[in-house]
Amino acid sequence: MRAVSKFDDVTKHLRGRQYRWLVTGAAGFIGSNLVEALLKLGQRVTGLDNFATGHQHNLDQVREAVGAQAWAAFQFIEGDIRNADTCVHACEGTDFVLHEAALGSVTRSIEDPQRTHDVNVTGFVNMLVAARDARVKRFVYAASSSTYGDHPGLPKVEDTIGKPLSPYAVTKYVNELYAEVFARCYGVETIGLRYFNVFGPRQDPQGAYAAVIPQWVAAMIGDRPVFINGDGETSRDFCFIDNVVQANLLAALATAPGAANTVYNVALNERTSLNGLYHMMRDLLQERFPHLQGAQPQYKNFRAGDVRHSQADITRARELLGYAPTHDIAAGLREAMEWYVQHLAIAS
Repeated sequence: MRAVSKFDDVTKHLRGRQYRWLVTGAAGFIGSNLVEALLKLGQRVTGLDNFATGHQHNLDQVREAVGAQAWAAFQFIEGDIRNADTCVHACEGTDFVLHEAALGSVTRSIEDPQRTHDVNVTGFVNMLVAARDARVKRFVYAASSSTYGDHPGLPKVEDTIGKPLSPYAVTKYVNELYAEVFARCYGVETIGLRYFNVFGPRQDPQGAYAAVIPQWVAAMIGDRPVFINGDGETSRDFCFIDNVVQANLLAALATAPGAANTVYNVALNERTSLNGLYHMMRDLLQERFPHLQGAQPQYKNFRAGDVRHSQADITRARELLGYAPTHDIAAGLREAMEWYVQHLAIAS
């Protein structure tokens, strides 16, 4: 109960005191959910996005969800973190930065390592410099479970990593190194959140690099084949978006000794195989879509750069941040499915 009440304390504090937040990647999946949560708590928010992977319709949905009064506290900057002046402008007057902007996807990074580096490393350093010069209170950034690389140990513990398996993984590890150095050299308080397979409303089902859950939902609804890379026994620690929002707000306001200037796993400490995930999703959808009765996935070759199993130890986040996940994968899928059906059925 202590951990749950910690987040209650944070939300109560935010309802009573207004800060200025900068959310980069604000038009993306995670970024738009953070913007929505902050506006509902009465905060002033600046969003930064260049729409490379984010979408205006995500921001439109936030506006509809929070109402006109809360939306009036939102300012949007269309810009690119690769432009240092844009980062400086965005950070002006900011108390907390939630840095979500990045070029995701292991596969995309293998195909285009230069662009992945430019966005994820050069853009990250631009943001750190701007945050330092603006004297922000804390810089919270999206790290990644890909940093664990080829280390076989499970569950993954923050201080034990292996060799990276993709250019994307390299960039996310470099982010952690830069954050540590900026903390040491310039006194910038940073916290990295190593996300594990986040899912939920506003996750993009389109394109070659779409995340697996919305991509599969769209295929199931549209009566198209669902493809699994490998034998389906690859496992992941799937984390619902509400848990990620909680971790970000806790990280920004954490006061426990030793809480700042480190990294945290954000997940459940659970493993779900891709075969298991498929059947959970099919079971949730088949009553509404009878063509899914008895449906089975199709299998392809394993994908380059993928790790076989992933599971997070979340002890550090529990103890230092007060992180207490509210949704396991089953609860998260049930909550997200209505959004998926409403928004993906049209696209299918």
